[in-house]
Amino acid sequence: MNFKLPLTLALLLGAAGAQTVDLRILETTDLHTAALGYDYYQDKPTGEYGLEYTATLIKQARSEKANTLLYDNGDLIQGNPLGDYVARVNPLAPGTMHPMHAAMAVLKYDAGNLGNHEFNYGLPFLQQVVAAAPMPIVSANTYTEDGDGNPANDKNAFTPYLIQRKLVRDTFGRPYYLNVGIIGFLPPQIVQWDKSNLDGKITTRDIVETARRFVPEMKARGADVIVAIAHSGIAADYQPGQENVATELTRVDGIDVVLSGHSHQVFPGPVYKSIPGANIENGTINGKPVVMAGFWGNDLGIVDLTLTKKGNRWTINSGKASVRAIWDATAKQNLVTPDPQIAAAVKAAHEGTLAYVRGQVADLTAPINSYWALVQDDPSVQLVSNAQTAYVKNALSTGEYKDLPVLSAAAPFKAGGRAGPSYYTDIPAGTLAIKNVADLYVYPNTVQAVVVTGAQVQEWLERSAGQFKQIDPSKTEPQELVDTAFPTYNFDVIDGVTYEIDVTQPSRYGSKGEIVAPDAHRVKNLMYAGKPIDPAAKFVVATNNYRASGGGSFPGLDGKNIVLAAPDETRQALIGYFNQQKTINPTADGNWKLTPIPGVTLLYASSPTAQKYLPQGATLVRTRDDGFAEYTIKF
Repeated sequence: MNFKLPLTLALLLGAAGAQTVDLRILETTDLHTAALGYDYYQDKPTGEYGLEYTATLIKQARSEKANTLLYDNGDLIQGNPLGDYVARVNPLAPGTMHPMHAAMAVLKYDAGNLGNHEFNYGLPFLQQVVAAAPMPIVSANTYTEDGDGNPANDKNAFTPYLIQRKLVRDTFGRPYYLNVGIIGFLPPQIVQWDKSNLDGKITTRDIVETARRFVPEMKARGADVIVAIAHSGIAADYQPGQENVATELTRVDGIDVVLSGHSHQVFPGPVYKSIPGANIENGTINGKPVVMAGFWGNDLGIVDLTLTKKGNRWTINSGKASVRAIWDATAKQNLVTPDPQIAAAVKAAHEGTLAYVRGQVADLTAPINSYWALVQDDPSVQLVSNAQTAYVKNALSTGEYKDLPVLSAAAPFKAGGRAGPSYYTDIPAGTLAIKNVADLYVYPNTVQAVVVTGAQVQEWLERSAGQFKQIDPSKTEPQELVDTAFPTYNFDVIDGVTYEIDVTQPSRYGSKGEIVAPDAHRVKNLMYAGKPIDPAAKFVVATNNYRASGGGSFPGLDGKNIVLAAPDETRQALIGYFNQQKTINPTADGNWKLTPIPGVTLLYASSPTAQKYLPQGATLVRTRDDGFAEYTIKF
C-alpha cells in the first residue's frame, strides 16, 4: 500500500536512518543582457550564446537531481544594446521588472549577485532594478558612503547575505530542511571604474576581509552550507584589495562552495590548470568545489554536493564541479535547442531594441572591421579617437586647458580573444546605424579627459604594449605575437602622436600594471608634431571614465588628473560626430606600427573572414578547431 507521511512525521522518522542528501547548485554568470542568441551588432540570430539556450540546460540539470538551487553571479543588466535600450532609450518605469529578470522569473532563480557592470547606468537605476527583481540580490562588500570617515559604522548598500531554508529530500525521498547561506561579492575597484556614478555614494571593502567578517556570523545563525557567489576571477596569488580572489575564498573557513565569474573564462578548464591547489578533473581548488560558467550564457556551471546529517549537523562528504556548454565550437552547432519561454518573456524589449539599433546615423563609404586591429592602425579605433578628440576640443575650447594639444586614447574592444572568433567589428559600407555605433564602442562609458606629461604618454603606451609576447629576432620558425591573456580593451592606441612598438623587447609592465622590466622600452620613436616628444610637455588625452579613474592599472591614471568628466557617453559623442560628418570615410592615419623584424615570421589569430582584408605580408595558414584562423605575418 502506497501512502505519504505528513511532513512533520516524515522529518521525525527520517532521523532513524542514514540521512544523505544530494544537492545540485547551478550558476549562470556574466550574462550581459544576452537573454537571446541574437547579435544586435550584426542584426542576426546566433546560437553561440544566450540565456534562452542556457535555460534548456538548466531544466535538464534540474530533471536529473531532486534538490537543485539556481544562482546568477552578476554583470546581468549591461552588455549589449538591449541593456542600453531599457536603461537609456526607453527607460524602465519604476516597479517594472528588467527584461533579464523577467526571463529569470521564468526559471525561478533562488538568488542573484551584483557584478561590477551593474553600476554602469548609475546607482538610482540599479536600485530600481534590484527593487523589482523576482529573487533576492546579495552584495556583501558594497557599503553606503556616509561621509563620517568611520568605516566601523558603515552600512551595507545591499543585502550582504541570506540564509534560505530549503526543503530537500534524501536518497530515500525523505524530506529535511537545509539552511543554505549565500553571500555575494564584487570587485572593490567599482569605486574607481564607475567613479562618476559612485563617488560619495558607495564605498567597497576587500572581498576576503568581508568574507571573514560575515561567514562566522552566517554559521552562528544556522547556515548548514555556505555558498560564496563571487563576481571575481581565479588567480594564483592574493593581495588585499585584489580584483580576482576566488582562489583565496576557498581558504576561508566556513565557505563550502565558490561560484566564480567576472573573467569570462571556464572553470574547471585548462586555462587554470597551473593554479596551485586546483584539481581540474574534480572542479575543486584547495579541496572545495569552484565553478565559473563562461559568459553570455554559453555555459552552465554545476556543483554537485553530497551531504550527510549527523545529529543536527550536516557534513559535506564530497563535492564536484563541472560546466555544460550550449555550443560546439568545433562542429559549429548548438548542443541544445532554445527555450521559447525566454523569448516570450523579453519579446517587447527585444523588438524595441531592434527598432532602436536600426536607426540611421550617417552614410558609410567603405566597410569597417577590427580583424587586424592588434597589428596595424585600424579604422575602427581611429573613428573613436576622432570623435573623442572633437568632443574634448569643443568641451575645453575655453578655460585653463584650451591651449594644450589634445590626444586621444582608444582601444579595439572587439578583437576576438576570450569572446571567440566571431567577436569582431564588421560593418559593411552603406548605412551607418546605431547598432554599428554600439559595435564600435560596446561599453556605456562616458567621455573624460586627463592632463599628462610627455613622459606619461610614453608610459601609457608602454603599458598598452603588454598586448604582445616577446619575439626572438634570431628564430626562423613562426612565433605567436599576441598575448591572449592581455585583454584587448587595455590595448590603448594614442592618436595625435606617432610611434613604433618593438616586440623584440620584453614588456616593461606586468599584468597588474607593475614595472617588471625597468630597463625595457618597447615604444620607440615617440613623436609629436614630427619631433621627439618633450617628456615635460603637457597634453590633454581624451579617454573614458574607466581608464581615467584607474581602470586597467595604467601608470599615471588614478582619477586625480581628470580635467573633464563629461555626462555624455562615448557612444553619444560618436553619434554626434557622425551626424555632423554625414558621410564617413573610414581610414586610419597610420600613426603607429610594429617595428619591422627582418626574417621573422609572426603568428596571428583572427577570424576566417579576416582573409578578405589581408594586409601586406599576411598569409592564411589554417582554420583551427576553435574557429579562429591562423595567419602568418612577415616583414
